[in-house]
Amino acid sequence: MIARRHAILATVLIAITLPAAFALGEAVNFYLRNRANGSIVSSGEKREYEIYVPSSYDPAKPAPLVISMHGAGGWPVQQMTMTRWNRLAERERFIVVYPSGADGPGPRIWHVGREAGLMKDVRFIADLIDKVKASYNIDAARIYANGFSNGGGMSFVLSCTLSDRIAAVGMVGAAQTLPWSWCTDRRPVPMIWFHGTADPYAPYTGGPSPIAPDIVRFANVPQWTAKWALRNRCASAPTESAFAPGVTRREYTGCAGDATVMLYSVNAGHQWFGGQPFPDWFVGPYSDRVDATAETWRFFRAHPLNVNY
Repeated sequence: MIARRHAILATVLIAITLPAAFALGEAVNFYLRNRANGSIVSSGEKREYEIYVPSSYDPAKPAPLVISMHGAGGWPVQQMTMTRWNRLAERERFIVVYPSGADGPGPRIWHVGREAGLMKDVRFIADLIDKVKASYNIDAARIYANGFSNGGGMSFVLSCTLSDRIAAVGMVGAAQTLPWSWCTDRRPVPMIWFHGTADPYAPYTGGPSPIAPDIVRFANVPQWTAKWALRNRCASAPTESAFAPGVTRREYTGCAGDATVMLYSVNAGHQWFGGQPFPDWFVGPYSDRVDATAETWRFFRAHPLNVNY
């Protein structure tokens, strides 16, 4: 029964982010375009990643590091293409690394449920940070993590398990499958979240996934954000504002360690807003009224690691 539940959960997560299939004749070209450019051994297993070092990188100056995690069924180069982090990295002089989720008999996923693979994934990210720091001059106070869908769920996991290393986290269309009570780390971690109010797979108001309603239940996004603000000991009343047509921003301030919590609610579907869109028929409508990558970086830049908490 447990194996069946895990298999169904994997199917749900894959459906959330799997792009349209490529024609069989494109398979070789697809592999060449999408293979990762780096790998390490973590927990005795080979793990892959894609790294982008901008031409503006100066070894004499410590550079921020952004870790960006794909959704279930995705892969590093797909995440890189969709989010367009590299263009911003070139201008702002930071390094981006796109790690790959666990590669097993099915498509890659991040283990964000109660299974042994969860801590292996955490160890992989910690080892990857060490690997990048050994090769490049990284500012230890400016290491950030963000992710899409299943990768957004992994951002939550990292905020609870690597809060001494991750300065702030970001999420887009996050698929939160762990209960909030799982996180026992009280260290305040700044968080920025973008979520579509018409998301068909990770519903904004929470509840069952339409693909497997008896197996997976997602968190209510505004309630989850309020709980994160409670964890960060923020002022109880958030500030609401209209960011752009179809985009509302909710901001919790007055937090311990200036660990602000911010939620952008977007009249759209399961998309990376402002990035490369998926087809509307597949994941719901796209919106470029907010650039999730640019706004996440603006948030990250304002929140270096606070070592006093």
